[in-house]
Amino acid sequence: MPTFTTLNTHRVMWRLFIVGALLLSSVSFALAGQREQAQRIHDRLAGVPPTPAVLDSMVAVIGSNPLAAADIAMDNPHFYTVTVKNFAAPWTNRDQNVFVPLNDYTTLVIGMVKDGVGFDDILSADLLYVGQGISPAPSATSNAHYEALESAMLQSNFDPDSIVPTTQSGMYGLPPAATAGAMTTRAAAEAYFIAGTNRAMFRFTLVNHMCMDMEQVQDTSIVPDRIRQDVSRSPGGDSRVFLNNCIGCHSGMDPLAQAFAHYTFDPVSGGIQYDAAQVHPKYFNNNETFADGFVTPDDSWNNYWREGRNALIGWSPSLPGSGSGAKSLGEELAATDTFAECQVQKVFTAVCLRDPVDQPDRDQVETMTTSFRTDYDLKRVFAESAVYCMGN
Repeated sequence: MPTFTTLNTHRVMWRLFIVGALLLSSVSFALAGQREQAQRIHDRLAGVPPTPAVLDSMVAVIGSNPLAAADIAMDNPHFYTVTVKNFAAPWTNRDQNVFVPLNDYTTLVIGMVKDGVGFDDILSADLLYVGQGISPAPSATSNAHYEALESAMLQSNFDPDSIVPTTQSGMYGLPPAATAGAMTTRAAAEAYFIAGTNRAMFRFTLVNHMCMDMEQVQDTSIVPDRIRQDVSRSPGGDSRVFLNNCIGCHSGMDPLAQAFAHYTFDPVSGGIQYDAAQVHPKYFNNNETFADGFVTPDDSWNNYWREGRNALIGWSPSLPGSGSGAKSLGEELAATDTFAECQVQKVFTAVCLRDPVDQPDRDQVETMTTSFRTDYDLKRVFAESAVYCMGN
Protein backbone atom coordinates (compact mmCIF):
# COMPACT_ATOMS: atom_id res chain seq x y z
CA MET A 1 0.00 0.00 0.00
CA PRO A 2 1.49 3.42 -1.06
CA THR A 3 2.58 5.67 1.75
CA PHE A 4 1.52 9.27 2.20
CA THR A 5 4.94 10.44 1.05
CA THR A 6 4.71 8.36 -2.13
CA LEU A 7 1.24 9.71 -2.94
CA ASN A 8 2.38 13.27 -2.33
CA THR A 9 5.36 12.75 -4.64
CA HIS A 10 3.05 11.43 -7.36
CA ARG A 11 0.78 14.43 -6.96
CA VAL A 12 3.72 16.83 -7.30
CA MET A 13 5.00 15.02 -10.37
CA TRP A 14 1.55 15.03 -11.93
CA ARG A 15 1.19 18.75 -11.30
CA LEU A 16 4.60 19.38 -12.86
CA PHE A 17 3.51 17.30 -15.85
CA ILE A 18 0.32 19.31 -16.22
CA VAL A 19 2.20 22.64 -15.93
CA GLY A 20 4.75 21.48 -18.49
CA ALA A 21 2.04 20.34 -20.86
CA LEU A 22 0.28 23.69 -20.57
CA LEU A 23 3.53 25.55 -21.26
CA LEU A 24 4.22 23.40 -24.28
CA SER A 25 0.65 23.93 -25.44
CA SER A 26 1.05 27.70 -25.09
CA VAL A 27 4.29 27.65 -27.07
CA SER A 28 2.70 25.48 -29.75
CA PHE A 29 -0.33 27.78 -29.90
CA ALA A 30 1.92 30.84 -30.25
CA LEU A 31 3.93 29.19 -33.00
CA ALA A 32 0.76 28.12 -34.74
CA GLY A 33 -0.54 31.69 -34.52
CA GLN A 34 2.66 33.06 -35.98
CA ARG A 35 2.57 30.52 -38.83
CA GLU A 36 -1.00 31.53 -39.60
CA GLN A 37 -0.03 35.19 -39.56
CA ALA A 38 2.98 34.56 -41.79
CA GLN A 39 0.81 32.55 -44.15
CA ARG A 40 -1.72 35.36 -44.30
CA ILE A 41 0.97 37.98 -45.00
CA HIS A 42 2.36 35.89 -47.84
CA ASP A 43 -1.06 35.18 -49.32
CA ARG A 44 -2.04 38.85 -49.23
CA LEU A 45 1.22 40.13 -50.73
CA ALA A 46 2.16 37.41 -53.22
CA GLY A 47 -1.26 35.95 -53.94
CA VAL A 48 0.13 32.40 -53.74
CA PRO A 49 0.96 30.08 -50.81
CA PRO A 50 4.55 30.15 -49.53
CA THR A 51 6.82 27.14 -49.77
CA PRO A 52 7.53 25.43 -46.41
CA ALA A 53 11.06 26.87 -46.40
CA VAL A 54 9.82 30.41 -47.04
CA LEU A 55 7.13 30.04 -44.38
CA ASP A 56 9.74 28.85 -41.87
CA SER A 57 11.96 31.85 -42.63
CA MET A 58 9.02 34.22 -42.13
CA VAL A 59 8.02 32.58 -38.83
CA ALA A 60 11.62 32.92 -37.61
CA VAL A 61 11.44 36.73 -37.79
CA ILE A 62 7.77 37.60 -37.51
CA GLY A 63 7.79 37.82 -33.73
CA SER A 64 10.61 40.36 -33.54
CA ASN A 65 10.34 42.08 -36.91
CA PRO A 66 7.07 41.47 -38.80
CA LEU A 67 8.07 43.89 -41.56
CA ALA A 68 11.04 41.63 -42.30
CA ALA A 69 8.59 38.77 -42.75
CA ALA A 70 6.64 40.91 -45.22
CA ASP A 71 9.87 41.66 -47.10
CA ILE A 72 10.45 37.92 -47.48
CA ALA A 73 6.96 37.51 -48.91
CA MET A 74 7.57 40.34 -51.39
CA ASP A 75 10.64 38.54 -52.69
CA ASN A 76 8.19 36.27 -54.48
CA PRO A 77 7.92 37.42 -58.15
CA HIS A 78 4.13 37.13 -57.94
CA PHE A 79 4.10 40.22 -55.72
CA TYR A 80 5.03 42.24 -58.82
CA THR A 81 3.55 40.14 -61.62
CA VAL A 82 0.17 39.63 -59.95
CA THR A 83 -0.43 41.85 -56.91
CA VAL A 84 1.09 45.15 -58.09
CA LYS A 85 0.05 44.49 -61.69
CA ASN A 86 -3.60 44.03 -60.70
CA PHE A 87 -3.33 46.99 -58.33
CA ALA A 88 -2.38 49.38 -61.15
CA ALA A 89 -4.17 47.90 -64.17
CA PRO A 90 -7.56 49.63 -63.53
CA TRP A 91 -5.88 53.04 -63.67
CA THR A 92 -4.98 52.52 -67.32
CA ASN A 93 -8.47 52.44 -68.84
CA ARG A 94 -11.74 54.32 -68.59
CA ASP A 95 -13.70 51.23 -67.51
CA GLN A 96 -11.37 50.72 -64.53
CA ASN A 97 -11.00 47.13 -65.72
CA VAL A 98 -8.28 44.96 -64.16
CA PHE A 99 -8.47 42.44 -67.03
CA VAL A 100 -6.47 44.40 -69.61
CA PRO A 101 -3.16 43.51 -71.27
CA LEU A 102 0.00 44.64 -69.54
CA ASN A 103 1.04 48.09 -70.77
CA ASP A 104 3.63 50.78 -70.13
CA TYR A 105 1.53 52.52 -67.45
CA THR A 106 1.12 49.36 -65.36
CA THR A 107 4.77 48.41 -65.87
CA LEU A 108 5.83 51.88 -64.76
CA VAL A 109 4.05 51.32 -61.43
CA ILE A 110 5.57 47.84 -61.06
CA GLY A 111 9.06 49.19 -61.70
CA MET A 112 8.72 52.13 -59.32
CA VAL A 113 7.48 49.88 -56.52
CA LYS A 114 10.23 47.32 -57.19
CA ASP A 115 13.05 49.88 -57.22
CA GLY A 116 11.72 52.06 -54.41
CA VAL A 117 11.44 55.10 -56.67
CA GLY A 118 9.61 57.91 -54.87
CA PHE A 119 6.00 57.51 -55.92
CA ASP A 120 5.46 61.25 -55.90
CA ASP A 121 7.23 61.13 -59.29
CA ILE A 122 4.46 59.01 -60.83
CA LEU A 123 2.89 62.09 -62.50
CA SER A 124 6.02 63.96 -63.55
CA ALA A 125 9.07 61.74 -64.17
CA ASP A 126 10.77 61.13 -67.50
CA LEU A 127 10.63 57.43 -66.69
CA LEU A 128 9.59 54.22 -68.40
CA TYR A 129 10.15 50.55 -67.53
CA VAL A 130 10.76 47.88 -70.17
CA GLY A 131 11.50 44.18 -70.26
CA GLN A 132 15.19 43.45 -70.71
CA GLY A 133 15.72 41.07 -73.61
CA ILE A 134 12.03 41.03 -74.52
CA SER A 135 11.18 41.10 -78.22
CA PRO A 136 9.76 43.08 -79.94
CA ALA A 137 11.44 46.21 -78.64
CA PRO A 138 9.34 48.92 -76.98
CA SER A 139 7.56 51.17 -79.45
CA ALA A 140 5.79 54.51 -79.24
CA THR A 141 3.07 53.14 -81.52
CA SER A 142 2.49 49.60 -80.25
CA ASN A 143 1.83 47.69 -77.02
CA ALA A 144 3.38 44.47 -78.39
CA HIS A 145 6.49 44.72 -76.20
CA TYR A 146 4.44 44.75 -73.01
CA GLU A 147 2.19 41.92 -74.15
CA ALA A 148 5.34 39.85 -74.75
CA LEU A 149 6.62 40.89 -71.32
CA GLU A 150 3.36 39.71 -69.77
CA SER A 151 3.85 36.30 -71.39
CA ALA A 152 7.34 36.15 -69.91
CA MET A 153 5.92 36.96 -66.48
CA LEU A 154 3.93 33.72 -66.60
CA GLN A 155 7.11 31.65 -66.67
CA SER A 156 8.19 30.11 -63.36
CA ASN A 157 11.74 31.43 -63.72
CA PHE A 158 10.76 35.05 -64.39
CA ASP A 159 13.04 37.55 -62.65
CA PRO A 160 11.38 40.88 -61.75
CA ASP A 161 14.81 42.53 -61.98
CA SER A 162 14.59 42.03 -65.74
CA ILE A 163 12.11 44.95 -65.68
CA VAL A 164 14.53 47.85 -66.07
CA PRO A 165 14.21 51.66 -66.21
CA THR A 166 14.67 53.86 -69.25
CA THR A 167 13.23 57.23 -70.31
CA GLN A 168 10.12 58.26 -72.18
CA SER A 169 12.10 60.91 -74.00
CA GLY A 170 14.58 58.35 -75.27
CA MET A 171 12.04 55.65 -76.10
CA TYR A 172 9.07 57.68 -77.35
CA GLY A 173 10.81 60.81 -78.64
CA LEU A 174 9.01 63.22 -76.32
CA PRO A 175 10.97 66.28 -75.21
CA PRO A 176 12.11 65.64 -71.61
CA ALA A 177 10.16 68.69 -70.44
CA ALA A 178 6.99 67.24 -71.99
CA THR A 179 7.19 63.94 -70.10
CA ALA A 180 4.87 63.54 -67.12
CA GLY A 181 5.20 60.02 -65.75
CA ALA A 182 2.05 57.94 -66.04
CA MET A 183 0.14 60.72 -67.80
CA THR A 184 2.42 60.57 -70.86
CA THR A 185 2.64 56.79 -71.14
CA ARG A 186 1.23 55.35 -74.32
CA ALA A 187 -1.53 53.52 -72.41
CA ALA A 188 -2.74 56.67 -70.65
CA ALA A 189 -2.64 58.64 -73.89
CA GLU A 190 -4.67 55.99 -75.70
CA ALA A 191 -7.27 55.99 -72.94
CA TYR A 192 -7.47 59.69 -72.05
CA PHE A 193 -5.92 61.83 -74.82
CA ILE A 194 -7.77 60.19 -77.70
CA ALA A 195 -10.42 62.43 -79.34
CA GLY A 196 -12.43 64.46 -76.80
CA THR A 197 -11.02 67.63 -75.28
CA ASN A 198 -8.27 66.20 -72.99
CA ARG A 199 -10.42 66.86 -69.94
CA ALA A 200 -10.58 63.07 -69.52
CA MET A 201 -6.87 62.96 -68.67
CA PHE A 202 -7.44 65.41 -65.84
CA ARG A 203 -10.56 63.70 -64.54
CA PHE A 204 -9.09 60.20 -64.49
CA THR A 205 -5.87 61.45 -62.91
CA LEU A 206 -8.02 62.71 -60.06
CA VAL A 207 -9.85 59.37 -59.87
CA ASN A 208 -6.72 57.23 -60.02
CA HIS A 209 -4.29 59.26 -57.96
CA MET A 210 -6.39 61.55 -55.77
CA CYS A 211 -9.28 59.13 -55.01
CA MET A 212 -11.88 61.73 -55.97
CA ASP A 213 -14.10 62.42 -58.95
CA MET A 214 -15.43 65.74 -60.18
CA GLU A 215 -18.41 65.65 -57.80
CA GLN A 216 -16.03 65.92 -54.85
CA VAL A 217 -14.31 69.05 -56.16
CA GLN A 218 -17.30 71.05 -57.39
CA ASP A 219 -17.10 74.68 -56.30
CA THR A 220 -19.51 77.20 -57.79
CA SER A 221 -17.77 80.12 -56.05
CA ILE A 222 -14.76 80.12 -58.40
CA VAL A 223 -14.39 82.80 -61.08
CA PRO A 224 -15.40 81.18 -64.43
CA ASP A 225 -13.02 83.20 -66.62
CA ARG A 226 -11.13 80.15 -67.97
CA ILE A 227 -14.09 78.02 -69.03
CA ARG A 228 -13.73 77.13 -72.70
CA GLN A 229 -16.04 78.00 -75.58
CA ASP A 230 -17.53 74.51 -75.88
CA VAL A 231 -19.43 74.77 -72.58
CA SER A 232 -22.92 76.20 -72.94
CA ARG A 233 -23.77 78.97 -70.50
CA SER A 234 -27.47 78.10 -70.72
CA PRO A 235 -27.88 74.32 -71.26
CA GLY A 236 -31.38 73.62 -72.51
CA GLY A 237 -32.01 77.35 -72.47
CA ASP A 238 -31.68 77.57 -68.68
CA SER A 239 -28.67 79.53 -67.40
CA ARG A 240 -29.34 78.29 -63.86
CA VAL A 241 -28.07 74.85 -64.87
CA PHE A 242 -24.73 76.39 -65.79
CA LEU A 243 -24.54 78.58 -62.69
CA ASN A 244 -25.54 75.84 -60.25
CA ASN A 245 -23.86 72.83 -61.85
CA CYS A 246 -21.55 73.19 -64.86
CA ILE A 247 -19.58 76.08 -63.42
CA GLY A 248 -18.76 74.03 -60.32
CA CYS A 249 -16.50 71.66 -62.26
CA HIS A 250 -15.37 73.62 -65.30
CA SER A 251 -14.23 76.76 -63.50
CA GLY A 252 -11.52 74.73 -61.74
CA MET A 253 -10.94 71.93 -64.22
CA ASP A 254 -10.51 73.94 -67.44
CA PRO A 255 -7.61 76.11 -66.23
CA LEU A 256 -5.87 72.93 -64.96
CA ALA A 257 -6.56 70.76 -68.02
CA GLN A 258 -4.99 73.52 -70.13
CA ALA A 259 -1.68 71.85 -69.19
CA PHE A 260 -2.46 69.17 -71.81
CA ALA A 261 -3.04 71.63 -74.67
CA HIS A 262 -0.19 70.27 -76.83
CA TYR A 263 -1.01 66.55 -76.55
CA THR A 264 -3.18 64.07 -78.39
CA PHE A 265 -3.29 60.38 -79.24
CA ASP A 266 -3.29 59.50 -82.91
CA PRO A 267 -5.29 56.31 -83.54
CA VAL A 268 -3.81 55.99 -87.04
CA SER A 269 -0.18 55.87 -85.92
CA GLY A 270 -1.13 54.38 -82.56
CA GLY A 271 1.01 56.75 -80.53
CA ILE A 272 1.04 59.83 -78.33
CA GLN A 273 1.73 63.09 -80.16
CA TYR A 274 3.11 66.32 -78.77
CA ASP A 275 3.45 69.59 -80.65
CA ALA A 276 5.10 72.38 -78.70
CA ALA A 277 4.37 74.88 -81.48
CA GLN A 278 0.59 74.90 -81.29
CA VAL A 279 -2.45 74.13 -79.20
CA HIS A 280 -4.17 71.02 -80.50
CA PRO A 281 -7.36 71.81 -82.49
CA LYS A 282 -9.48 69.71 -80.10
CA TYR A 283 -9.25 72.63 -77.65
CA PHE A 284 -11.39 74.63 -80.10
CA ASN A 285 -14.10 72.00 -80.61
CA ASN A 286 -17.60 73.50 -80.64
CA ASN A 287 -16.15 77.00 -80.34
CA GLU A 288 -19.46 78.53 -81.42
CA THR A 289 -21.34 77.09 -78.45
CA PHE A 290 -20.32 80.16 -76.47
CA ALA A 291 -18.07 82.30 -78.64
CA ASP A 292 -17.16 84.61 -75.77
CA GLY A 293 -15.72 81.74 -73.78
CA PHE A 294 -12.02 81.23 -73.08
CA VAL A 295 -9.77 80.60 -76.09
CA THR A 296 -6.78 78.45 -75.10
CA PRO A 297 -3.54 80.22 -76.17
CA ASP A 298 -0.94 77.81 -74.76
CA ASP A 299 -0.37 75.09 -72.10
CA SER A 300 -0.11 77.40 -69.09
CA TRP A 301 -2.29 76.35 -66.17
CA ASN A 302 -3.54 77.88 -62.94
CA ASN A 303 -4.86 76.18 -59.84
CA TYR A 304 -7.97 78.04 -58.71
CA TRP A 305 -8.63 75.27 -56.17
CA ARG A 306 -5.92 76.51 -53.84
CA GLU A 307 -8.60 78.75 -52.38
CA GLY A 308 -12.11 77.91 -51.27
CA ARG A 309 -13.39 74.49 -50.26
CA ASN A 310 -10.77 72.62 -52.28
CA ALA A 311 -7.96 74.09 -50.22
CA LEU A 312 -8.65 71.02 -48.04
CA ILE A 313 -6.87 68.94 -50.70
CA GLY A 314 -3.70 70.14 -49.00
CA TRP A 315 -1.71 71.91 -51.71
CA SER A 316 2.00 72.34 -51.13
CA PRO A 317 2.94 75.88 -50.01
CA SER A 318 6.36 75.38 -51.62
CA LEU A 319 4.86 75.30 -55.13
CA PRO A 320 3.49 78.36 -56.95
CA GLY A 321 0.11 76.91 -57.96
CA SER A 322 0.67 77.68 -61.64
CA GLY A 323 2.94 76.61 -64.46
CA SER A 324 3.18 75.34 -68.00
CA GLY A 325 2.67 71.81 -69.24
CA ALA A 326 1.79 68.42 -67.82
CA LYS A 327 5.00 67.88 -65.85
CA SER A 328 4.54 70.85 -63.53
CA LEU A 329 0.84 70.02 -63.14
CA GLY A 330 1.80 66.48 -62.11
CA GLU A 331 4.17 67.88 -59.50
CA GLU A 332 1.37 70.10 -58.18
CA LEU A 333 -1.03 67.17 -57.78
CA ALA A 334 1.49 64.70 -56.33
CA ALA A 335 2.63 67.14 -53.63
CA THR A 336 -0.82 67.28 -52.01
CA ASP A 337 -1.96 65.64 -48.80
CA THR A 338 -4.78 64.01 -50.76
CA PHE A 339 -2.38 62.30 -53.18
CA ALA A 340 -0.46 60.65 -50.33
CA GLU A 341 -3.64 59.61 -48.52
CA CYS A 342 -5.08 58.16 -51.72
CA GLN A 343 -2.10 55.91 -52.47
CA VAL A 344 -2.07 54.55 -48.92
CA GLN A 345 -5.81 53.92 -48.86
CA LYS A 346 -5.63 52.08 -52.19
CA VAL A 347 -2.83 49.83 -50.94
CA PHE A 348 -4.66 49.19 -47.64
CA THR A 349 -7.77 48.12 -49.54
CA ALA A 350 -5.81 45.93 -51.96
CA VAL A 351 -3.87 44.12 -49.22
CA CYS A 352 -6.47 43.93 -46.44
CA LEU A 353 -9.27 43.14 -48.91
CA ARG A 354 -11.49 45.82 -47.36
CA ASP A 355 -11.69 49.56 -46.97
CA PRO A 356 -10.71 51.17 -43.65
CA VAL A 357 -13.87 50.68 -41.59
CA ASP A 358 -13.23 51.81 -38.01
CA GLN A 359 -11.07 54.11 -35.93
CA PRO A 360 -8.10 51.71 -35.60
CA ASP A 361 -8.11 51.29 -39.39
CA ARG A 362 -8.24 55.03 -39.93
CA ASP A 363 -5.47 55.59 -37.39
CA GLN A 364 -3.32 53.01 -39.19
CA VAL A 365 -3.90 54.68 -42.56
CA GLU A 366 -2.97 58.05 -41.05
CA THR A 367 0.23 56.60 -39.55
CA MET A 368 1.20 54.96 -42.85
CA THR A 369 0.46 58.17 -44.75
CA THR A 370 2.76 60.15 -42.49
CA SER A 371 5.49 57.56 -43.01
CA PHE A 372 4.84 57.42 -46.77
CA ARG A 373 5.37 61.17 -47.13
CA THR A 374 8.95 60.91 -45.84
CA ASP A 375 10.21 59.12 -48.98
CA TYR A 376 7.10 57.98 -50.93
CA ASP A 377 8.20 54.33 -50.83
CA LEU A 378 5.01 52.51 -51.86
CA LYS A 379 6.51 49.05 -51.35
CA ARG A 380 6.82 49.74 -47.63
CA VAL A 381 3.11 50.67 -47.54
CA PHE A 382 2.30 47.22 -48.93
CA ALA A 383 4.39 45.65 -46.15
CA GLU A 384 2.88 47.80 -43.40
CA SER A 385 -0.66 47.07 -44.59
CA ALA A 386 -0.02 43.31 -44.66
CA VAL A 387 1.44 43.34 -41.14
CA TYR A 388 -1.50 45.35 -39.79
CA CYS A 389 -4.03 42.99 -41.36
CA MET A 390 -2.19 39.74 -40.59
CA GLY A 391 -4.50 39.04 -37.68
CA ASN A 392 -7.74 39.32 -39.64
